[in-house]
Parts: sequence; structure tokens; C-alpha cells
Amino acid sequence: MSKQAAGSSHRAAPVHTDPEDVSVLTALSALADPVRIQLIRELAGSADWTRSCGSFDVPVGKAALSHHFSVLRGAGLVEQRDQGPKRVNRLRREEFDARFPGLLDLLLRSEGAD
Repeated sequence: MSKQAAGSSHRAAPVHTDPEDVSVLTALSALADPVRIQLIRELAGSADWTRSCGSFDVPVGKAALSHHFSVLRGAGLVEQRDQGPKRVNRLRREEFDARFPGLLDLLLRSEGAD
């Protein structure tokens, strides 16, 4: 875990779970929520580290959004870092695909393709 730059934020740095340490049940549980699916789909369509937590248009408040990101980090799906006052995100696609080949592909298919 990397240390934060002095004075960069009052928040603790986010804790990340290595996808290799994630069970299939944990991964599926993280992906079972519609808000988390929306977050993953939006991250998949964005360049790494370009989306701050507040840039997602989801129907939940800040506390619930923070919880959803915590679940995604705990499942090895998302990595976050602080950039000034913002927390930015990246989908850990390559690492997660290595652990669970094809799972994200199924999730990211268009809804009409089911």
C-alpha cells in the first residue's frame, strides 16, 4: 500500500484487495448490485484514472456510493487513488480477467444481447 503525500488529504488511502485473493462468491456478490454494475460499465468505457467518484450519475447518496466502491475494491475490481481533492478510479480489468476469465465480458455485454 502506498503512502499518501503529506497534506494531500485528510482521508486514509484506500485499501485494495488483490483479485487473486478473491473468491468467486465475493466477485459475484459484488457484481450482483445494479449500482455497482453501472459503475463497472462506466469505468470500462473510460480511460484509467479519469473518473472521480463524484462523476458517476447513480441514484445513491455519497455514503452509499462510498460503500459501493468499497465493495468493488474488496472484490478486486476497482483501484482508487487520491489526486488532489478527488479520488479517481480505474477498472482492474486485466487483473480481474486473469482471475475470472470471461466474467467481466458477460457483465459488459449490452443488455439487449442477453
